[in-house]
Parts: sequence; C-alpha cells; structure tokens
Amino acid sequence: MGMIYTKPLARLIEEFQKLPGIGPKSAQRLAFHVLKRSGVEIQSFSEALLEAKEKIGTCSVCFNLSCENPCEICTSSARDKTLLCVVSDPRDLYALERTGEYRGLYHVLHGLISPLEGIGPQDLKLSELLHRLSSETEIKEIILALPPSVEGDTTSLYLARVIKPLGIQLSRIAFGLPVGGDIEYADALTLTRAISGRSAV
Repeated sequence: MGMIYTKPLARLIEEFQKLPGIGPKSAQRLAFHVLKRSGVEIQSFSEALLEAKEKIGTCSVCFNLSCENPCEICTSSARDKTLLCVVSDPRDLYALERTGEYRGLYHVLHGLISPLEGIGPQDLKLSELLHRLSSETEIKEIILALPPSVEGDTTSLYLARVIKPLGIQLSRIAFGLPVGGDIEYADALTLTRAISGRSAV
C-alpha cells in the first residue's frame, strides 16, 4: 500500500513532481522543506512565481525571455550590433552571457528542426530571423551556437542554405562541446573557447 499523505501535502508533492527532473523522493523533500519555511517566505516565493508568469514574455526582436520589449540586450548601446548569435533556447543565451566574453546580439529559435518529432522550419523563429537579416543591415556575422546533435546539425545546415545567399559571414561555435552535449550545461571557459574558435560554415 502506498504512502497516505494528508490531502494538501499530497497535492503539493504532486505539483512538485510535475517539474522536470523531480521524482517522487525529490518532490517529497521539496514539499517538506516548504512546510518548514515561514509564512512570509512562502508568500514571497508564491508571489515570485506569479510575477514571473505574469510579467515575463518574449522580446519581439530576438525572442529572448524578458519583461521588457524590446529586451535589455536588444536595446543596449554597449552590444556589438555587427554580430548575431543564433541559439535554440533562452537557457543557451544565458549560458553564453555568463562567460562575459560575447558582446553581440542574439536570436532565439525556440527549438531545433527535428523531422522525427514533426518540428520543421515553420515551427521555429526562422522567418523572423530572415526578416531581421533583411532589415538590420549592420549585421556582418552570424554565429550558430547550436548543440552538436543530429537536430543541431540539421538546423545548422538549413540555416547555412538560407543565409549564405545573403552574403553574410556564417560561422559555427567550435571545439570543446561533446557530441550530444547541452550548451546550457557547458562551463564558461569551454563556451568562451567555442565562441573564439568558431569556424566558417
């Protein structure tokens, strides 16, 4: 017979278990941790959740997560507007930002081309990228910071095919990332070397 929790605790554990990477034991541990916190701490935590969901949207230019539109990166005068780094996910953008080395702009695709999962170019922010390239004439180089996976390679090949006719220099981040590895989990030094050692596509 399974463990019988009082209903509010069972619901809390169930909600935690819906989070990625959280199994039954972790969910139970988190739920009990919450119950030990003060009412003020829990109130603050719940308000942070609601505020994040309510205020955070996507930038209409680069599609990064932001409560401002355009986002802080797109409107910064300190960014190099000749460089545009293409990433698949906002988490990859944050990983690259943590290095402190890359000072250009970004474009977030929100996914990768994956025929097996039925995800094609039309399901990503690719038409928006092409629109940017035709309107933002300052862009001189596009860096593809896509994961070294089948989906990452497929997306890179597609982008190379549609971008090369535009005459914009195209490169892809280089060494240091294992095949099948996630950019968001790579350390800052590895990512710095990957950006600086990028090669032409």
